[in-house]
Amino acid sequence: MKFSVTRIEATPGESLKVALHNKGTLPKEAMGHNWVLLKAGTDPLAFCTAAVAAKATDYIPAAESSKVIVHTKLLGPKQVDEVSFKAPTEPGEYPFVCSFPAHAMSGMKGVLVVK
Repeated sequence: MKFSVTRIEATPGESLKVALHNKGTLPKEAMGHNWVLLKAGTDPLAFCTAAVAAKATDYIPAAESSKVIVHTKLLGPKQVDEVSFKAPTEPGEYPFVCSFPAHAMSGMKGVLVVK
């Protein structure tokens, strides 16, 4: 269980588009996937630990929403979602995760490197 791309390199302010395809067959309630880009310095595992209790908001915890730059919706089997955004203007490493319970811990994570 991992994203097909685990490292994205961008220049400050570059226009980016991420397309997430859930290629699975299990119901969203059992095996949903999302893509969540977090601010630099955010602990992705702490974010995902908080997300476990946020089922009602598709595993984006309200108390941690200020740490989210952009995210896709939570996808069920064979669904696709895209997000377009500008890379942060500050160089650094910005983690991204699937915040569905245990997915980031199982390898669904990566980093956007702005340089």
